Amino acid sequence: MKIDTEIFDSLLLNYQQRVNRTLDNWLPAEAFNPIELHKAMRYAVLAPGKRVRPLLVYATASALGIDLERVDGPAAAVEMIHAYSLIHDDLPAMDDDDLRRGRATCHIKFDEATAILAGDALQALAFYVLSHDSKMTDNCVARLEMVEKLSLFSGSRGMAGGQAIDLAAVGKPLNIAELETMHIHKTGALIRTCIQFAALSAKTLADDKFKALDSYAKAIGLSFQVQDDILDVTGSTETLGKPQGSDIKHNKPTFPSIIGLQASREKAAELHQQALHSLSIFNEEADILRYISAWFVERTH
Repeated sequence: MKIDTEIFDSLLLNYQQRVNRTLDNWLPAEAFNPIELHKAMRYAVLAPGKRVRPLLVYATASALGIDLERVDGPAAAVEMIHAYSLIHDDLPAMDDDDLRRGRATCHIKFDEATAILAGDALQALAFYVLSHDSKMTDNCVARLEMVEKLSLFSGSRGMAGGQAIDLAAVGKPLNIAELETMHIHKTGALIRTCIQFAALSAKTLADDKFKALDSYAKAIGLSFQVQDDILDVTGSTETLGKPQGSDIKHNKPTFPSIIGLQASREKAAELHQQALHSLSIFNEEADILRYISAWFVERTH
């Protein structure tokens, strides 16, 4: 891989700034009624964060030679879905967390009812963006397929379903296959959506390359969660921006709790190698994606 840390950090900052501008443009202004709801939406979405999912959309688009303007809408849409999921996950009825991205969670900053509505509104707004952004692909079939992917992978057969499995698993023993199934849905499905958004934005893309990218997405989707589980044990509240040890506190099954910390690190490394193998069909244009896979398993927050 030819990308060094300095170049990667610069790209990451550029992508973050780009999606932040796009999100700011699509989100309703705080001055518009209902004011408190719009304040809550903007608070949750524009909170400081790594913007991992938009990063994947932009990086995949760059690897495929796609003008980033064509994927601004999809990048913003997937971040809105992610933000909505965090708002709802943090609620007392679910994970009951009071810290997210280094500051008060949405229901603590506002109230539970406003937080629920903010999540609902962000989910709806994501689909509005996909259906209305004029700079996206002019291929109506591809645009409709994006709507299909986002609705499928964020619903009961994707992210929401994974959260349901997660809640049902609290205090119960799971084997490694069951844990992987949960995270493939809860975290991995939306990461697959990011990669597919960019792939669907290409004017032409060979089927073998589409499948290779999807295979890559599956590997990094799971490796990201494995590393998250590791950091819940080894990280700190200050670096994570959320309560350290939250999974242990809620008696949730994690990779370290099932297979141990060292085996979890080995699992993350194995998934990284799977991701690299999936990209073997690509040349140096996909180095940014290779670097992201390494970053996922080496990050400390």
